[in-house]
Amino acid sequence: MSRLIIRAGRAERNYWRDLWRYRELFLMLAWRDLAVRYRQTIIGVAWAVLRPLLPLVVFSLLFGRLAKFPSDGVPYPLFVFAAMLPWQFFASALSEVGGSLVENERLISKIYFPRLIVPASALIVSLVDFLICGVLLVGLLAWYHFVPPWQIVTLPGFIALAFFAALGPGLLLTTLNVSYRDFRYVIPFIVQVGLYVSPVGFGSGVVPEKWRLLYSLNPMVGVIDGFRWAICGTGALYWPSLVVSVAVTAILLIAGVTAFRKMERNFADVI
Repeated sequence: MSRLIIRAGRAERNYWRDLWRYRELFLMLAWRDLAVRYRQTIIGVAWAVLRPLLPLVVFSLLFGRLAKFPSDGVPYPLFVFAAMLPWQFFASALSEVGGSLVENERLISKIYFPRLIVPASALIVSLVDFLICGVLLVGLLAWYHFVPPWQIVTLPGFIALAFFAALGPGLLLTTLNVSYRDFRYVIPFIVQVGLYVSPVGFGSGVVPEKWRLLYSLNPMVGVIDGFRWAICGTGALYWPSLVVSVAVTAILLIAGVTAFRKMERNFADVI
């Protein structure tokens, strides 16, 4: 039986290698969270579908029928749902990652392992919810007899971008949440406001040209535009906006990992 001996400074020198060494713990935590959400219940699966479906109905009635927002020739419910998919993944991931360390305080305070495993495993539940909603998207495509364009092959890239767009801010929030528990109230506020300032119920093309790059500082703008372009083929992709969103996502990810690693050695004492 192999034995891991932790000496002073060793954990820091081998931190990134330990992420792979502790992969079984990552899988165990991810499986535990999935089991809590889905085992012996239909609510978990139903809630994963209802969360994007209910806003879809509201947006379709208010913005599609009453306000007559343009949808670039795509059925408006499909236009909205193509944006709701990445947004719900981002919102769910932000909540799961933001509270992950506090929810695992007993584990963190007792044994050594790279703490980055905890928020990373929390993303798996949101990813599974996303895949479940993907089935609903297939149903909408069939209902409207809509055939995705060739750009659909680029969708995995935009899924990865959504993953990192959620991970960076999530690491910042979970780090702050350890020391300042009031930050758990900030996460729902960010999610609620972000839904309406992101191009979910409307296309980002309605934003005046002079403000589009500033608007793209919201990293979900590039993600949502990319999803719509890949799924619905809505016009040409606005590359300057995507580049800005990718840059902001990278900055937030680096800032999140840096802040997390800086505070990590104190998590067990503070939590």
